[in-house]
Amino acid sequence: MMKLKQLIKEIPSIKVKGSKDINITGLSVNSKIVAPGNLFIAKKGKSEDGAKYIPEAIAAGANAILTDLYDPSLKNVVQVIHQNVGEVEGLLAAQYYQNPANDLFMVGITGTNGKTTTAFIVKYLLDQFFGPCGLIGTIEYILGSIRYQATRTTPDVISNYKMLREMITQGCRSAVMEVTSHALDQGRVAHIDFDAAIFSNLTLDHLDYHQTMENYCDAKNNLFRKLGTIPSKKKNPKIAIVNTDSPWTTKIIEGCKTKKITYGIENNADLRASNVRLGKHGTELDLIYQGKTYPCQWPLIGRFNVYNCLSAMAVVISRGLPLEEIVEKMRGFPGVRGRLQLVSNDLNLKIVVDYAHSDDALMNILETLTELKTGKIITVFGCGGDRDRSKRPKMGSVCQQYSDYSIVTSDNPRTEDPKAICDAILQGYKSKESVLVEIDRYKAIEKAIGMATENDIILIAGKGHETYQIFSHKTIEFDDCKVANEICAKLALIKCEKS
Repeated sequence: MMKLKQLIKEIPSIKVKGSKDINITGLSVNSKIVAPGNLFIAKKGKSEDGAKYIPEAIAAGANAILTDLYDPSLKNVVQVIHQNVGEVEGLLAAQYYQNPANDLFMVGITGTNGKTTTAFIVKYLLDQFFGPCGLIGTIEYILGSIRYQATRTTPDVISNYKMLREMITQGCRSAVMEVTSHALDQGRVAHIDFDAAIFSNLTLDHLDYHQTMENYCDAKNNLFRKLGTIPSKKKNPKIAIVNTDSPWTTKIIEGCKTKKITYGIENNADLRASNVRLGKHGTELDLIYQGKTYPCQWPLIGRFNVYNCLSAMAVVISRGLPLEEIVEKMRGFPGVRGRLQLVSNDLNLKIVVDYAHSDDALMNILETLTELKTGKIITVFGCGGDRDRSKRPKMGSVCQQYSDYSIVTSDNPRTEDPKAICDAILQGYKSKESVLVEIDRYKAIEKAIGMATENDIILIAGKGHETYQIFSHKTIEFDDCKVANEICAKLALIKCEKS
């Protein structure tokens, strides 16, 4: 709880109609979850104007309303007026939750692919060396001993500040956040003082929102341009950690004034992987840093995971730890749910579930599996509805290039016709001989398992860790790993009964 006058004291050009001595019990931008005593923030979105929900918020017990226009017809509620409600929202959240980022070592990760795996590696290393680290990302929110299933990769700014404060209450000393381009564009991490910012890569995605790759890049550039510019009591230097093998790196760090650590494989970098040996159970390589070479091994497979590991290790290097100790800890990294996850099953088949839902991510996974295969690669995948349509034929083209057989199916069709989505994917196939359309995702996985031998690899791509499937009229329970396991158990029982 906080007095309104204390909440707004640091915000310039703000006006109050009513008493500043009222108590504010919380902040809310959603009128449906306003609690008595809350300040309701009536901001304009792309399709909705929060002002139309003011009566509902007042009826729910809001003590005050933040809006850009005074309404003399509103009675018995304090009105807080500012011309830029969206900007003020972040300032209010920071003040109400007492600037929790000031008391945490903050790591922000942005890029098209690799954010989730990198975030879990960063958390793992910071846990090992500096005590509990919180996490906000695609799979879950980890606030010390409290864990929540994630609703979106980067939540709204009020939720972010609330969770950072809870991390401190739970004894966390650092926090890692996946920071999406949408979040940066919409101010969801406004005024959060990041100590380290990681750029992974930039490939085709989210053009339904950003329209062009240049706009997409510019949104991500916000994280680096603002690094070190937010007033803070922390004294440690800020670090930008960037991938020298990405053609977008120069633009990503445009305007960034902080120290930079580069990482890569192909090009010169501060932290560089050389002599990379990819195996079925992990990766070995030589790590070159400050003129010295360090033999390194970790249980993650795939060339793309080398980049994820390098960027995460750079975070801990920036904190002054010897690289030998970091290398040793990397041997024990436990992996990430829904990221190249091997599904145990009763048929002894090689079944891999991965979140890859862009053409670049799918290509990375399939290239890795191609290096490991001894039989065929059978890929089950689809594309999400109400999302970037331009990548659909590209994903089809990638799948035909690297898979021996494809089954195109539904992902999360949302409000779109699942068949129309599959038809768009098929446009990327030059030949239809090695592809089948099965709109029912359960049946698609069943068909893939039915045609596979023990030498083959089945890749089920697109949903990864997700435990649901979204249709226009309903959301159902659907977990790729669980479904694959159940189908294998059923087929193994049938096989056993026949014998």
